[in-house]
Amino acid sequence: MKNQSKKLISTERRSAILDWLMEEGTPITGSDLARRSGVSRQVIVQDMSILKAKGEPIFSTAQGYLYLQQKQEKRIQRLVPVQHSPSDTKEELNIFVDSGLTVVDVTIEHAIYGEITGTLRLSNRQDVSDFCERLETHKANLLSQLTNGVHLHLVEAKTEAQIEFALKQLEEKGFLLKED
Repeated sequence: MKNQSKKLISTERRSAILDWLMEEGTPITGSDLARRSGVSRQVIVQDMSILKAKGEPIFSTAQGYLYLQQKQEKRIQRLVPVQHSPSDTKEELNIFVDSGLTVVDVTIEHAIYGEITGTLRLSNRQDVSDFCERLETHKANLLSQLTNGVHLHLVEAKTEAQIEFALKQLEEKGFLLKED
């Protein structure tokens, strides 16, 4: 009976987590979910694994967990090859978000591991600022530091014109990687 009670509690907690993620519509940190649930962050990590395994569209982003609503409008996606120094990261990301794009992720091609992708989901200057602040706080390296600054961003926008505007800005700054 005790195991059944414990299972019910974890089921209720996962249901509450889904409700919070759907209501919020923006990423929620594991620490915040843990606080709301009265459990440890590690329990939340386990809950997320279980929910993802059940097919829930939950994504781990640099800002926290995000539930991708199924009713989202269709957006155009494009891979954008760029190269720049770490000190230009904030400027590059701001070009994307100021153009109305969401930076979905970053990918590098590693000589040993192949493709390595990190989820970003940055949509505005506050997201970019928070991301850069976390990099500094944690003394973390960018993936692009493994590839002499070369990386790809998957971006999405409502219109092709938004993407083209961002590409022009990136080209003017010398960030856009072009074929020779």
